[in-house]
Amino acid sequence: MSISNNFKAKDIRDHLEATGMKGRNITFLDEFSKEQITHLFKAAEMLEPFMRTGTSLLKGKTLYTLFFQPSTRTRCSHENAMIRLGGQVITESDPLHNSSVAKNESLYDSLRTTSKYADVIVMRHPDDKEALGAIEHLTGRGVPVISGGYGHVTHPTQGLLDSYTCWRAFNNELEGKKIVISTPDLSRARSGQSFALALASMGAHIIYTGASELATPEIVRNKLIAMGASFEEHFDLDQAAHEKLFIEKGVDLVYLPGCSVKKDDPNRDDFMKKMDNYYLGLDMLERVRAATGKIVGVHHSLPRNPGEFDFAIDDSPHEIYFKALEFSVALRMALLASVVGVH
Repeated sequence: MSISNNFKAKDIRDHLEATGMKGRNITFLDEFSKEQITHLFKAAEMLEPFMRTGTSLLKGKTLYTLFFQPSTRTRCSHENAMIRLGGQVITESDPLHNSSVAKNESLYDSLRTTSKYADVIVMRHPDDKEALGAIEHLTGRGVPVISGGYGHVTHPTQGLLDSYTCWRAFNNELEGKKIVISTPDLSRARSGQSFALALASMGAHIIYTGASELATPEIVRNKLIAMGASFEEHFDLDQAAHEKLFIEKGVDLVYLPGCSVKKDDPNRDDFMKKMDNYYLGLDMLERVRAATGKIVGVHHSLPRNPGEFDFAIDDSPHEIYFKALEFSVALRMALLASVVGVH
């Protein structure tokens, strides 16, 4: 074997630059290739040892987090990531009361204004059309905006974290993996839909199970088709049919996007009743393991609710959802460094 012309010490900046994310808004994950996402994942893996000790890759840079909806994991992990990169954070977790939005300032004006104080913005907004319209208008006039969740259709940083966690769990490979995305409401499962776009880019096979009247939004479905994604859809299955599907398809992981209905919403009780058909029990997973020889991973975007799955899974080899938290800061360190740029 001859020595390669590319033989040299590893440099994280090579991976960050190769993501092609510098200066770009992060909105839908179909905009990035398998090669680009893999470079992001390799950078995140290199940053894992520095999740506590930190680095100075973004020293002197500032992140502004603008969250119009509640968040624990997404907001805190991005803020922690920027601090670990040596940067600073300005945070607004209640802009409807604490910012000029309360004085009827438009979203576009808010973003253009805060762009003067920061190098990158992470935003969560309940209205995807308003958010996407403001960001399109902002292009060339402000800093890049990373979606921390817009409406019901997109949550790319969660999709990247979930796919990175699975990439690490499956020995840095997602090609050909069979991943189930299961919820009675696929129409409002923004984390699950962003996960699907990332999985499609990485070559996994996606198996949707949901209620026929609440299927995947057309905008996401059309993106999957345009990508040439490998996916199939199953509707209105009960628990027994789910178990049969998992065995017949030889699934590797089941992803639960969680309840998208707020606890004070009158439709919440109906959602939780429908959730009974999607409930994952530890005993079911053990039967699937006996039939297929596979330890099927169980992932959840969190926060979780009683009735979605058996909490005994927490202490089993099937559990992925808490492990994902261990990777969240490294992945978002890599994402922020890619978008801001380190050269």
